[in-house]
Amino acid sequence: EYPTSTCILISGMIIGGSDTTSTTLEWTFAEFLRNPNTMKKAQEEVRRVVGINSKAVLDENCVNQMNYLKCVVKETLRLHPPLPLLIARETSSSVKLRGYDIPAKTMVFINAWAIQRDPELWDDPEEFIPERFETSQVDLNGQDFQLIPFGIGRRGCPAMSFGLASTEYVLANLLYWFNWNMSESGRILMHNIDMSETNGLTVSKKVPLHLEPEPYKT
Repeated sequence: EYPTSTCILISGMIIGGSDTTSTTLEWTFAEFLRNPNTMKKAQEEVRRVVGINSKAVLDENCVNQMNYLKCVVKETLRLHPPLPLLIARETSSSVKLRGYDIPAKTMVFINAWAIQRDPELWDDPEEFIPERFETSQVDLNGQDFQLIPFGIGRRGCPAMSFGLASTEYVLANLLYWFNWNMSESGRILMHNIDMSETNGLTVSKKVPLHLEPEPYKT
């Protein structure tokens, strides 16, 4: 038997990882519809990798070979971090930072959303460009402070590995097994998709996507 605190932590990781996964997938497909060439490139990679698999099964080994898909996930998390304000921190001692005196025990909130769209850190920060990560060493592990959707250091999100693996695996399956189109009601808005946000446990789209899957014939 596990201690109650351990069970709560595990449950929180699963719930948190699942919620952020579904939110990230919705933002990914919203960006795909605004950038159809990006979706085509990702879909071609997924089907190419699965096609050379001797068992023709989409598994973890396949996903690990999908470098562009991983770039897509990174770029989605850069533009649309599920938690734009990271969990609050408290200063342990007084410090002077850029001319400001910050006393000890000051509550500090880190705006990951603003950092990840900062034009001093990113080229074309408002554009969805997964290719920016193809030659970049910037990663999601909390060591590169310009990309911190999961937080920083020891207090980073404990569900990061679960959330990333889930997102990549589900996204790969959705791209492999289906072709995606806007539903009839939303088709007229395809080139003007509402990207406004709504707040909750995670930041999701204010206007949900309505898509029609078309089974892919292998």
